[in-house]
Amino acid sequence: MPALLRVSRLIDTLNEWIGRTVAWAIVLAVLVSAVNAIIRKVFGTSSNAWLELQWYLFGAVFMLCAAWTLKANEHIRIDIISNLLPKRGRDWIDIFGHVFFLLPFVAVMIYLSLPFFLRSYESGEVSTNVGGLLIWPAKGLILIGFVLLALQWFSELVKRIAIMRGIIEDEHASPGHQASAEVEAERLVQEIATSQDGTPPGDGIR
Repeated sequence: MPALLRVSRLIDTLNEWIGRTVAWAIVLAVLVSAVNAIIRKVFGTSSNAWLELQWYLFGAVFMLCAAWTLKANEHIRIDIISNLLPKRGRDWIDIFGHVFFLLPFVAVMIYLSLPFFLRSYESGEVSTNVGGLLIWPAKGLILIGFVLLALQWFSELVKRIAIMRGIIEDEHASPGHQASAEVEAERLVQEIATSQDGTPPGDGIR
């Protein structure tokens, strides 16, 4: 188990570094969009390359940051049932979801995206739009993104097993900002309902 945890830490470090680095592509996409808009308004001209570069950058963030998002436990999830269960029950749900849902999905996507990328690369595929960019780098991002997600799947599974065996602490055990926001929203709803009944907020029975 210690060896697997070392591999897990390496994967976590890799995906976090990639995620934090690639996230800056959002800034570049905003700058490209702004410059493109200015040139179009001032000079009355534009280029499909600028437009395609924007979705290239967005696609890079979406695909290459997915593994980092999984590592940070920030993917959207429905906690209606799991919140009613004890910690060990939630851990088992995570393991079940990783093995029977995430793994098959990632495996199928890698299987499909590999020939998808290779065909594009070998043919030197270029956008059909006038002045467009090469297509194969964008298709390569799909493959790389799912490979990184597969690595993070392995890391998360190793950590979850280690947590259940008491070897490491669960860094996501405490409620995240999403759970805190839900608690705050519920509190505000209760205060609004109380004030509509004529009772000042905060004056309820303690």
